[in-house]
Amino acid sequence: MTLAQSAFHVPATILVGGGARREVVAQLQRLAIQRVLLVTDVGMMQLGPAREIAALLEEAGVSVTIFDGVQPDPTDKNVIDGLALYQSERCQALVAVGGGSPIDAAKAISVLTANSAPLSQYAGYHKIPKAGAPLITIPTTAGTGSEATKVSVITDTGRDVKMMILSVHLVPTVALVDYELTLSMPPALTAAVGVDTLTHGIEAYVSRKAHGMTDPLALSCIELVAKHLRTAYREPVNHEARAGMMLAACQGGMAFANSSVCLVHGMSRPIGAVFHVPHGLSNAVLLPTVTKFSWSASVERYATVARLLGCCPSQVADEHAAESLVEGLEQLNADLDVPRLRDCRGVEETRFRALLSKMAGDALASGSPQNNPRIPTAEEIVSLYEAAW
Repeated sequence: MTLAQSAFHVPATILVGGGARREVVAQLQRLAIQRVLLVTDVGMMQLGPAREIAALLEEAGVSVTIFDGVQPDPTDKNVIDGLALYQSERCQALVAVGGGSPIDAAKAISVLTANSAPLSQYAGYHKIPKAGAPLITIPTTAGTGSEATKVSVITDTGRDVKMMILSVHLVPTVALVDYELTLSMPPALTAAVGVDTLTHGIEAYVSRKAHGMTDPLALSCIELVAKHLRTAYREPVNHEARAGMMLAACQGGMAFANSSVCLVHGMSRPIGAVFHVPHGLSNAVLLPTVTKFSWSASVERYATVARLLGCCPSQVADEHAAESLVEGLEQLNADLDVPRLRDCRGVEETRFRALLSKMAGDALASGSPQNNPRIPTAEEIVSLYEAAW
């Protein structure tokens, strides 16, 4: 845990529980908002959650413009298209409905309502000068925690690089965390975003920037995942399990956004940018391999994680406990049918091996690996990609 001064930023209002999504009208009325841009994707429109929110707003007399042009792993072009619609329809605020992609896109659109383009100038830490338009987030997956973070990850299409943007001005105004929206998630998505949530909790806890405000959230996130993820995977309509995972995702988001993510995320972003593997899945695939590389540099903390996950008896010595975590994470992925990297759709071996050096360089450039307990070289990252293959 760092002894340096640490900041802690979360949404001013977070409503958690079944039916929380229906509070969107009251929150907009409290903010005196009458015209909104609803940011979502085609899937959310087809499956119904975005249409439900739009209907709630329209019934209350709020003017709604729908932007459903967000793609998985959103791009700077998605953001520019959304911003143009926001401006042409004279909107006053944004409502994001969906997983991490619509929420991250909405955050970026929000800041560009008050700050000049291009978005790429804000990549990195604390570079956004002014707060943007108010944003209400309504997550539909128990995974990214983006509804409660000051982070947005957007692909720069010109450079084929995922930009990690971190700023207090990206923190949503309101988060409505409603587990009922996750009851229809298919098992494969439940697994990927569930291990993504676990990754957030673990990396927030072992990060070199962890501190006393983030540790309790990270540990609670890990404990909730241990209790509920396998059940949510096996029993999709189990309300207790879904509620537990939704809370875990929000806590994990608050934790990592105020400490940091580490090597898993640093290596995950290039896989997403180059091969378009969903973020949660690439994190899940990499977690055991990166943990095997990292645990010796923070034995006590990885041992605590292992005990919370039930990987070993509580009385086992720290070193044996930490070492057991690797096998425990591999077993979790096996139980959830998480694939190897080679089995992920779109990851072709020849291109993968040709791009290893570029991906390793991009991973280091993101800044996240430098927060890892054991800081890797580019050559070590290449070896880790090969080990995850």
